[in-house]
Amino acid sequence: MARRYQVAVVGAGIVGLACALAAARRGLSVVVIDRDAQANGASIRNFGFVTVTGQPRGNIWSRAHRTRAVWDEIACEADVSILQRGLWLPVRRPEAAAVLEAFMATEMGEGCRLMTAGEARARAPEIIGPDTVAALWSPHDLRVDSRSAIPRLAAWLAARFGVEFLRQTAVQAVEPPRVLTSRGIIEAERIVVCPGDDLVSLFPDYMTDAGLARCKLQMMRLASPGFVLPAPIMSDLGLVRYGGYADLPEAAALRARLEAEQGQALADGVHLIAVQDADGALVVGDSHHDAATPDPFASAAVDQLILDEWHAATGRPAPAVLQRWTGTYAYGPKADLIAAPHPDVRLALITAGNGASTGFAFGEAVISDLFQETFKP
Repeated sequence: MARRYQVAVVGAGIVGLACALAAARRGLSVVVIDRDAQANGASIRNFGFVTVTGQPRGNIWSRAHRTRAVWDEIACEADVSILQRGLWLPVRRPEAAAVLEAFMATEMGEGCRLMTAGEARARAPEIIGPDTVAALWSPHDLRVDSRSAIPRLAAWLAARFGVEFLRQTAVQAVEPPRVLTSRGIIEAERIVVCPGDDLVSLFPDYMTDAGLARCKLQMMRLASPGFVLPAPIMSDLGLVRYGGYADLPEAAALRARLEAEQGQALADGVHLIAVQDADGALVVGDSHHDAATPDPFASAAVDQLILDEWHAATGRPAPAVLQRWTGTYAYGPKADLIAAPHPDVRLALITAGNGASTGFAFGEAVISDLFQETFKP
């Protein structure tokens, strides 16, 4: 006999878990189906940096605020440690300082502080390099260790809400109210498909029509620098990548200068994020290369560009590299995709590489849409 649930979620990455949480909080019976034995994809191959500051203005920025709030709500109960809070963004060019000034004049700058190099160095001498001309401090961001946070979140959903997980189970077809899997038929009143960067197995036409591709990133884990990183840090390159800054008119002059001075970094989609693990090690990255099927190989030259940006931003040589890896995620011209292949089915993807930052609010939006409700983050 087929097992029956009110909601079936295909995919156990951060988007699938967020949808499962939103459904479970409604008191619904939920099953999550995933082909891997454990978290293995983009949801753990990242910084775990819940980035509010710099997210694109409007709906995505609001989703990030809501998602950060959910992380705060559940972290203790789910045994997820919040390792760092806030953001330091030291910049080395007057054009970058102008972008930060423009950012501070918007509603997105509320609660943030723009400092001179001297003021910033007095507060965070470890990470303010000699070329710094200004620095933004934001209190809005937080960081978890995604490698442990994602499995702990799944375990908590099972223990707290009775969410069932079917691991090492491939979904072969979705035919409401049935989900055909490699382990038999699952029956569900409503179904959410969260395929991550698998753009071909289920409802591929929707993803083709949305213009989706796969984006490869490179990241590294570095030895402890010998000091406590006061918060996650970013740099000038991030100001032309994150829409909250990059969409401001003042970013055009910065982009022009970066193209002249760091053109290869821009071509490789390199910008700097550096966070710190509980043992003192740093996680730094990243880069961005789009393809239908990205190759699995990491470029030493791209890794070096990332390490060079750490050195330029902080004035400190990069510590020894302990690990290197690549990850891939779905990427498209819009920030997300919510499609309805059937009235009781939703196809749901975050396509901007900010699942940790916006996923919980996105999951709430998906479940609201599935139940034909109006949702505001």
